[in-house]
Parts: sequence; C-alpha cells; structure tokens
Amino acid sequence: MNIQVAVLCDAATNDNEKLSLLGAFDTIYARELPAIHPQCAVALRITFSSADEGPHQLRLNFVDADGGSIMPPLDFPVEVSLPDDLHFGTRNFILTIQQLKFDAPGVYSMDVIYDGQVRTNIPLLVRHVPAPAA
Repeated sequence: MNIQVAVLCDAATNDNEKLSLLGAFDTIYARELPAIHPQCAVALRITFSSADEGPHQLRLNFVDADGGSIMPPLDFPVEVSLPDDLHFGTRNFILTIQQLKFDAPGVYSMDVIYDGQVRTNIPLLVRHVPAPAA
C-alpha cells in the first residue's frame, strides 16, 4: 500500500479513477473563534499491490494538537482484489466535510490510519486573525 496523494482541499472529484483537486490548502485564517469552516474535502489516492489483497480498514480521524478528535472518526472497509494481469491498482477516496468547527487556534491533523497504523497525516494550521480595530 502506497499513499500517493493525501490532501485537504476545497473540493475533489473522482471520474473513472482520475482524481481532480480544487484549492489544496494547509492554513485557515479565522476572524472569530470558534471558527466554522463551511466545506472542505479530504482526497486520498492509494496504490495497492497484489501483496495487499484482502480485506482492510481505512480510518480518517481529524484531531487537535493534543490528539483529541474534533469530529467522529470515519471508517471505510477496503477490499483489495487485483486481476492476475495487473501489478498494481489505484483507488481514490474523497471525503467531503461540512461545518467543521475549530474551537481554538493551533495545529490540527487529519490522520490516515490503515489497518490500525497511522500511515500519514495531513496537517492544518488554524490562525486567529482578529478584524482590525475600527
């Protein structure tokens, strides 16, 4: 299993296993806290080999700097099966998140967990930038 792409973005689409991303980002600037980010997407592109065949579990867990979840973790069963004539297969996974709440500024992370092991994480910095005094 090889994670080719793991990104937080404004939107993503999967058309015939062709992954398209719009607006990849790693920082949110918030005028007020708590901050609500209206919509974003987590996009993953994972390549599997014949050694990966069988049932697996993919979990996405959005956490704060202390490791506490800021939304319920999401679990996806993944069944890997490759035809005999293929050396590898690639799958795209897209998760759209709406109304994501950040209570405080700081570093957050979307942990990508495969079969119980963190394989990568997608960092996100939330910065508090108050409106200038009038």
